[in-house]
Amino acid sequence: MLVWLSEAGWQAVMRSAQPQHKAALTLWQGQDWPAVVRRVDIDAPPDEVCLGLPLPPDEDTGEKVRIPLRAQVAEISRTSPAVELRAALRSAGRWREALTALERETAHLHLRIYGSMAMQALTGLLYLTPTSDIDILFHPRSQEELHDGVALLSRHATHVPLDGEIVFPGGQAVSWKEWRMAMENPARVIVKELHAVRLADTASLLATLEER
Repeated sequence: MLVWLSEAGWQAVMRSAQPQHKAALTLWQGQDWPAVVRRVDIDAPPDEVCLGLPLPPDEDTGEKVRIPLRAQVAEISRTSPAVELRAALRSAGRWREALTALERETAHLHLRIYGSMAMQALTGLLYLTPTSDIDILFHPRSQEELHDGVALLSRHATHVPLDGEIVFPGGQAVSWKEWRMAMENPARVIVKELHAVRLADTASLLATLEER
């Protein structure tokens, strides 16, 4: 989920920001770029949203700085789901042709992206490097779509550095690669939720999807 802060939200963020982060935050505010929702801090009150602002890799060291933020719900001006793969193809760099083929074949699955490619598409800054993964978000609506999507991602991953997660109903996220392995060799999988990380069996997650 992407979050845009109001003027009051940016003022609150600036008051609590580390000095070394203020230039980046000023740029983000000036360009009206979004922050990204992250897992809830254990001490966060119900009226706060936990956010992250990932900066591009340092040109010299490759270091990736992620600025943690918090904002009052009332300080959010608007929100949006993750970036659609189709909308980000112009920012795919060397992977544009391969990802265009993936998007064409998976158009019925409405894939979204997050991570480096998404931030590059949103800001125009250089996030993708030769070692970057392409992080896919896949929201299956049925067991048939789940099996079809994992098979397609697996096939395209032989020539594109695909990574990412399946998002089951209720926001339960599982690595699609881990899910594929669990289907081949039955095992529980790590489920990431907004407030927790836990282990779950695949049958309980399959039960959340329609059978078609």
